[in-house]
Amino acid sequence: MKQIAIVAAALLALCACGKQDAPPPPAAPGATSDGPRPEKIANGEPAVITVKHVLIAFEGAQRSEQKRSKDEAMKVAFEVLNRAKTGEDFDKIMKELSNDPGEGTYTLVNTGISAKPGEFGRGDMVAAFGDVGFRIQVGEVGLADYDPKGSPFGLHVIKRVK
Repeated sequence: MKQIAIVAAALLALCACGKQDAPPPPAAPGATSDGPRPEKIANGEPAVITVKHVLIAFEGAQRSEQKRSKDEAMKVAFEVLNRAKTGEDFDKIMKELSNDPGEGTYTLVNTGISAKPGEFGRGDMVAAFGDVGFRIQVGEVGLADYDPKGSPFGLHVIKRVK
């Protein structure tokens, strides 16, 4: 009986030789597909954040129908930034001044973390949006300046809420 088990094990080993399974996709440390996600990724940034933002578009920015100049947009962006930093209701500012066609509140997952329904991967947004959002702390407000490649829709005043 012992010999049959040895022969069976040897046959299984021979059948598996040369078989190349695809390696599993890399995962963030501590991440599981079913379990809780890590708080932070390897570089120390948060794994998941929720931000609110005010998009200030201007003439010449991508998808913009605004007639204001880039200089006028900068003035509005700094006004929004100052109002937010002094504690004014950010939702009110968003409704009043944002050119975002969406609701303005987004949950982003960092690189290497799987997005759940209703969330956006960091790479799904313009680079400057994620760069500022993942850098600031909960309750802080930051500005993503216009950049034709990194922030082509205008300026973003971003408040991290989670």
